[in-house]
Amino acid sequence: MVKKIISGLLIAGMAGCMLTGCGKSSQEEEQKTETEIQVFIAASLNTVMTELAEMYQENHPEVKITYNADSSGTLLTQIEEGYECDIFFSAAQKQMDQLEEDGLVEEGTRANVVNNQVVVVTLKDSGTKVTGLENIGDAQSFALAGGSVPVGKYTRQALVNIGKLDAAEDVSAITTEQVSEALGGLEISEQDNVSKVLSAVVEASCEVGTTYYSDTYGYEDDLDILETVSYDLTGNVIYPIARVVNEEADDAQKAAADDFLQFVLSDEAKAVFDSYYFDTNVE
Repeated sequence: MVKKIISGLLIAGMAGCMLTGCGKSSQEEEQKTETEIQVFIAASLNTVMTELAEMYQENHPEVKITYNADSSGTLLTQIEEGYECDIFFSAAQKQMDQLEEDGLVEEGTRANVVNNQVVVVTLKDSGTKVTGLENIGDAQSFALAGGSVPVGKYTRQALVNIGKLDAAEDVSAITTEQVSEALGGLEISEQDNVSKVLSAVVEASCEVGTTYYSDTYGYEDDLDILETVSYDLTGNVIYPIARVVNEEADDAQKAAADDFLQFVLSDEAKAVFDSYYFDTNVE
């Protein structure tokens, strides 16, 4: 009788094991097969790339996309210091050029994705006298990204081209103090990425600021665009993307990174970039 009971319990246990995977939940099984990729993106890409990740994961639930969003200069430094990264999406060519010189770009994966435009913004009904870069010195305060931040570099280049700043071999080396002095002692709040420039204006801690047109998406009721700065003054604001040499990545991770990069370059993704005020008409 005891043998029959034990036998019955063993059979029941085996059946339960078959149904439950011997204690392994389906969630644990999914986690075992999940592939995570590290994608470093310029801060101005945060909103649009969040939507693109959601779209991609509808068809690729096994891929986890982890973003690190900051200024392109900061991201470049992190990659050079050994932070694990699979894809770098920069707001300027300079940082991607440097990464390529460092031998950290996978050959044949670099591509230009979008163009953007620098804009001078203020809070709605701020009463500012400023109409654009030409009279930006009339502001009480100016939110400006540092020279190592692409939008800060492009702003400095535009100020050089309209004669407000002296020409320099590398405009990104023009300090905030030099900009302030050239603009008649204008109070400048230096920010370390474009999102912080935007916040400074939206929160009214600065009267005006220079950000990207794409960053005004969702803030149409809060901001006035005083000037859309011509490409003739800034040069093209091209955002390149590339897969980064990641020696820690396995084959599945590399394949997932390649596939997501191709999705970002797809016509489907272009439509999303267009909706966020990016210009996808790039070579």
